[in-house]
Amino acid sequence: MSFLPAEIIKKKRNGEKLSQAEIAFFIDAFHKQQIPDYQMSAWLMAVVLKGMDLQEAADLTQAMLHSGKVLQFAKAKFLPVDKHSTGGVGDKTSLLIAPIVAACGVPVPMIAGRGLGHTGGTLDKLECIPGFNIQLSLEDFQKQVLSVGCAIIGQTPEICPADKRMYAIRDVTATVESLALICGSILSKKIAEGIKGLVLDVKYGSGAFMKTPQAAEELAQWLAQTAAKNGLRCSAFITSMEEPLGRFVGNAIEVLECKSVLSGTPALGFQPEQFSDMTELSLVLSSEMLVLSGRCQSTDEARKLAEEVLASGKAYEQFQKMVTAQNGRWNEFQFPENLKWHTVLTESEGYVAEYNTEAMGLAAVCLGAGRRVTSDLIDPLASIIVHKKLGDPVKKGEVLFSYYASDASKLSSAAAFLRTCSKISLQKQPRPSLIINKFEA
Repeated sequence: MSFLPAEIIKKKRNGEKLSQAEIAFFIDAFHKQQIPDYQMSAWLMAVVLKGMDLQEAADLTQAMLHSGKVLQFAKAKFLPVDKHSTGGVGDKTSLLIAPIVAACGVPVPMIAGRGLGHTGGTLDKLECIPGFNIQLSLEDFQKQVLSVGCAIIGQTPEICPADKRMYAIRDVTATVESLALICGSILSKKIAEGIKGLVLDVKYGSGAFMKTPQAAEELAQWLAQTAAKNGLRCSAFITSMEEPLGRFVGNAIEVLECKSVLSGTPALGFQPEQFSDMTELSLVLSSEMLVLSGRCQSTDEARKLAEEVLASGKAYEQFQKMVTAQNGRWNEFQFPENLKWHTVLTESEGYVAEYNTEAMGLAAVCLGAGRRVTSDLIDPLASIIVHKKLGDPVKKGEVLFSYYASDASKLSSAAAFLRTCSKISLQKQPRPSLIINKFEA
């Protein structure tokens, strides 16, 4: 069936609902370059201003999905599953979750991304491991998931190519903020992995893109319901990003933190139990993935199994197998113990009451852990250590943050963010709950 692109744009501009056939035609024609970028820009702006309902979002997801290849794991014993996080500061749970779930016998095909704005990227962290290849072909990606149990790669040209072009336009035309477009972009790529279950980590707070629990819950409900309309089993957790997850922020240093949790060994003077919030969230998300996969019948059973593979070292072995399969040389990975750290000290006595976590993320970007423009090179050693968590007592003159950059000229701009991103109170404030809600569809 053929339509006139201008009529579809006009229909959405007038606030009318688009049919599945109209959405499929528009995305397919754009993918085949039969619709120019300026018409796509107009359509995207109409969607942002007039909105879409859940059925339109589901139809958009399908159209974007089928612009490329869709993997299948028919021979897998358990349903393949994945997780998606909306992004935060110090969020490195993918490096724990993939090996934990895979060590339980469940396939985990994971297509990850790079840092965006003040948030870190899984691919940037993995590339700190010498030789690690994030650019597997789809065929090799599928083979590795079946043979090794898990793989983490970047988006390939065959996966949702329409989405990649659409996002490039959205990024420069102020059309990112649309629940329907966000759902279509996230879910089309996840479904293309061949997964049958998806766990969502939707973050709220000062370090998240969604600043309030209400905004995060709205996105979570949209994602879960849109996933369900596409036949994908889905659970969504609302989690706090009022402070960094764990204690280390950067790239190589976050890999070191994951090594500490997986291997049960100290890292830069911190014991594994001092990364308890990161470990807890990883176990919760892993447990839900095990239930969605059919591996476990209850979250209690799944939690016990996830804890067992972590405590026994099986998850660490699984992580090393994945690294080796992707040409990584894990025995060569190291984080220097003798770096010259700079510090931010507390100016008063009391309790840590508040963090501006976005400012901490921006400090990491200033140090070189993230990119201001896409051409920027990542400094794998650029790091921040968070010595105090929310609610911790402090004395005047204690170290609140340590920070490092290979390029000394980057230190002052990062320090400006770090010196003003915390509040100390005389009264102890309750710590924000790590997980505040869960949605299923």
